[in-house]
Amino acid sequence: MAISAQGLAWPRPARVRAAALGRVIARLGVLQIDTVNVFERSHYIPLLSRLGAYDRSLLDSLVHHNVARPRLGRYTEYMAHEATILPVADWPLWAWHRARPERPGFERWASEHRRLINEVRDEVASNGPLRVRDLEHPENVSQGGGWWNKNDVHWAATYLFRRGDLVVVGRQRFERVLADASQVLPDAARSELPKEEAVRELVRRAAVAYGVASLDDLADYPRLKRAEATHAVEALEAAGDVEPVEVDGWSRPAWMPAGQRVPRTVRAAALLSPFDPLVWYRPRAERLFDFHYRISIYTPAEQRQHGYYVMPVLVDDAIVGRVDLKSDRQAGILRVQHAHLEPEQDGRGVELARRVAPLLREAALWQGLDDVVVAPNGTWSGELAATLSA
Repeated sequence: MAISAQGLAWPRPARVRAAALGRVIARLGVLQIDTVNVFERSHYIPLLSRLGAYDRSLLDSLVHHNVARPRLGRYTEYMAHEATILPVADWPLWAWHRARPERPGFERWASEHRRLINEVRDEVASNGPLRVRDLEHPENVSQGGGWWNKNDVHWAATYLFRRGDLVVVGRQRFERVLADASQVLPDAARSELPKEEAVRELVRRAAVAYGVASLDDLADYPRLKRAEATHAVEALEAAGDVEPVEVDGWSRPAWMPAGQRVPRTVRAAALLSPFDPLVWYRPRAERLFDFHYRISIYTPAEQRQHGYYVMPVLVDDAIVGRVDLKSDRQAGILRVQHAHLEPEQDGRGVELARRVAPLLREAALWQGLDDVVVAPNGTWSGELAATLSA
């Protein structure tokens, strides 16, 4: 149910058009953004997992990345789950979030820098859309030590973004391009849903996206407090939008959308981003798949067990392994730096390698790379390497 609800078992189109990307985004609700692109930036990967190799410029065009003159289209960004791409039509669902206070330290900083915040907003309104680096404010100077724009001007723009006064209209070189919300948001997006109504809708969408979920799962999808999610689930259950179910092996109540179809089987095969909704809530991944997973990019090198950019590997209804991928663009090679089979899959390494090798070839092609090379690291590397070279 979970895999089917996430669109991972849907038939792949023969040719991927922009409409197909839109359908996947609508199903997931958001695409989480992350800066690491050792293989590829995270917001591109869930679409690869569900649609196969597609033209990444289609997504760039939809979200106005790397275009000469970014403007607000169908999509923007906000802190929905984490930093995410989401439809502009969903902007009213997050009015309550934009209105709530930031963490106390940031609010104190904003109170002390109110004049700067107003000056940054005025400059964007007069000259925007702009990246932070393009702001001509005299305080917009390098602080040294990398990430040059993390000065007070940067934090002023961040505050305005989080409050909804500035809206992301695209990206250039992966830097946000910001515009004055009052100038670019359509009238429909400026409406503000009451918090209770918005939270209920966000939880309903989480239930649809997950297929079957515990309360904690539903709360995490839009990053709600547990009490907020509890009230929403109660209202949705009373309205007949979700129904309670029991899941074998779960020690907690669960819900599924009313009318949810329970598939007898699923046939799926995908490489998953560390930020894919199927696995982004780690307790759920462990409960569903007995899959203990942490993002190794934040782990010191000497403590890593499975590599650096570790991607879970889904085959049918199980996460069967994990691969550490790197796009070596200079050499034209997709490097599988580590490959590990999950312990419960012992004895299936060759069979599963035959299912996963085409995914690796597809990923290399998608990245414009000529070959796949498997390093001799991990419990699955030999079988993957042999299958790829056969």
